[in-house]
Amino acid sequence: ARSRTVGELLAPTSPFDKKCGRENWTVAFAPDGSYLAWSQGHRIVKLVPWAQCLNNFLLHGTKNGANAAGTRLPRQSSEGSQKNKPCEHVIDCGDIVWSLAFGSSVPEKQSRCVNIEWHRFKFGQDQLLLATGLNNGRIKIWDVYTGKLLLNLMDHTEVVRDLTFAPDGSLILVSASRDKTLRVWDLKDDGNMMKVLRGHPNWVYGCAFSPDSSILCSVGASKAVFLWDMDKYSMLRKLEGHHNDVVACEFSPDGALLATASYDTRVYVWDPHTGAILREFGHLFPPPTPIFAGGANDRWVRSVCFSHDGLHVASLADDKMVRFWRIDEEYPVQVAPLNNGLCSTFSTDGSVLAAGQDGSLYFWATPSQVSSLQHLCRMAIRRVMPTSQVKNLPIPGKVVEFLCYQI
Repeated sequence: ARSRTVGELLAPTSPFDKKCGRENWTVAFAPDGSYLAWSQGHRIVKLVPWAQCLNNFLLHGTKNGANAAGTRLPRQSSEGSQKNKPCEHVIDCGDIVWSLAFGSSVPEKQSRCVNIEWHRFKFGQDQLLLATGLNNGRIKIWDVYTGKLLLNLMDHTEVVRDLTFAPDGSLILVSASRDKTLRVWDLKDDGNMMKVLRGHPNWVYGCAFSPDSSILCSVGASKAVFLWDMDKYSMLRKLEGHHNDVVACEFSPDGALLATASYDTRVYVWDPHTGAILREFGHLFPPPTPIFAGGANDRWVRSVCFSHDGLHVASLADDKMVRFWRIDEEYPVQVAPLNNGLCSTFSTDGSVLAAGQDGSLYFWATPSQVSSLQHLCRMAIRRVMPTSQVKNLPIPGKVVEFLCYQI
């Protein structure tokens, strides 16, 4: 089935833009759903209020809603109206932007942690930050409501390929870089670097926190999928199964599953607590054998993300297709065309998938299917229990199977 198109935001083009540099490597939604940010190529990041985008799509159809004549989004007029009227910003980061992440001192809804601290760095409960990872190894932290630069973090020696904030509101930021390291920053302590995580033999492409912020997954070149204990800053385990560079990862909302995307043309869904591969989503048929692990260049998977119902996974591949998969089915439930897509993410409420292409953004409606009672039970229990604890519950074996994600 074809996915329903919701809208698109087209970046303005000039003749030189069409040659190179318009790669849209990253897109992100604010945890509270207020803002959408994406890299328009070169050094530019665009920040727009998401609710106004959706309204423009409804009013003016799907084509270029935010930039249509007469529907320009209001720019920032005064700092006094920050919270009431979200405003559009265009940020020049000074170098090519590779990664974005929103951070807030308010825990995300999916998080199990209810710890909220008061921070010395004047990050109140309504503070919203945007972290940008740049080509020169710097990380710049911006105030979303004003567009002002707050911090300039300098320690990486290569491209900052990915960024992720801990979902518990602690303002802990993790950066993944081509210098083969991950670095942990404490933004409530003026951006102090707390730890360097070493172990990747090559470039680090991506990183993602589990919903309870206790585990970090990092993926990279040389088939690397690593899990880190973020309480001890030590490696928990390596997940083995991919045959080529792994470029993206994300945990399910209950933390019981982990999705990874690789240039070996596959998306794997893992049980991160046992290291077992529960599901394989292939993008090349028949799948390439390990000796030809790279597959065809036009089948490389670029991005993967979990929907908020925990039932669907979206993937983006070089074969000009966006695919929506159910975690319990072998074939996509919906597809959509997209050329040169490099990044994707679900909106905060999970209703829309945003994907980037050549500086522009395209949006599709997430497949809407009623979750089974089993899935709802699993989501509820797995949010607070890892696999080992579920298997040790004093309940009948059939109920344990009912609550576990099976191969």
